[in-house]
Amino acid sequence: MEKNRTYLDTLMTDHEFRQKFDQEYQNFSIAEQIARARHHARLTQADLAKRIHTTKSAISRYENAGYKKYGLALLTRIARACGTELKIMFVASGDNTGRSF
Repeated sequence: MEKNRTYLDTLMTDHEFRQKFDQEYQNFSIAEQIARARHHARLTQADLAKRIHTTKSAISRYENAGYKKYGLALLTRIARACGTELKIMFVASGDNTGRSF
C-alpha cells in the first residue's frame, strides 16, 4: 500500500527547504537538550547561569529554539555545570539509522 504524501513530505523534497528545516531542527534539539540536562541536574536557569558565569536571561536564550550561536566552549561549560558529558557525532547525510563515523 502506498503512503499518502503530506504537504511536509512534498516540502522536504526541496533541497533548500530541507537544509533550512534540518538547521532549525538542530537548533531546537540543542535547546531542548540544554533544558533537559538542566532539569536533570535540578538546576534553575539562575543556578546554571551562576555556574557558568552568565545571566539567567542568557540561559533562557540558549534554551530557545531560535538561538543560533552555540559554540563548543559554551556547550562544554553547560554540560559540565549540569554534570553531563557533551558528545558530538558526525552522521552521514540521509542516514536515518543514527550511525556515526
